[in-house]
Amino acid sequence: MAGNPISRALRWLGRSSEELDSEQAVRVAHGSGAQTIGDCADRQLATLRGRVAVLTLRPRSGTPWLEAELDDGSGSITLIWMGRREIPGVVAGRELKVTGRVSWVDGRRRMYNPHYELL
Repeated sequence: MAGNPISRALRWLGRSSEELDSEQAVRVAHGSGAQTIGDCADRQLATLRGRVAVLTLRPRSGTPWLEAELDDGSGSITLIWMGRREIPGVVAGRELKVTGRVSWVDGRRRMYNPHYELL
């Protein structure tokens, strides 16, 4: 009965606040002209908009790497700034617009040294 209008309406009304937040984030990304993270392919040049969920400092071979997990409701991507310990204004919960090349590494999306805009 997946096609039943009543079943569809009940599923729509029963959405969680997390689902509603994700849908809103995707609408905001599309409205700003950004691609959605979930639609990005390997080696694609992309402009993305989302919220920093987690910010981590991970040293690699003695060089600091600042990593931010960006989420737009359709998926997430790890933003990596090599040689940086911090970036003023880039904090967990902050909304960013980033541009760079998407890479798939170990089954996860990454973007190295993206150009960013604080929103």
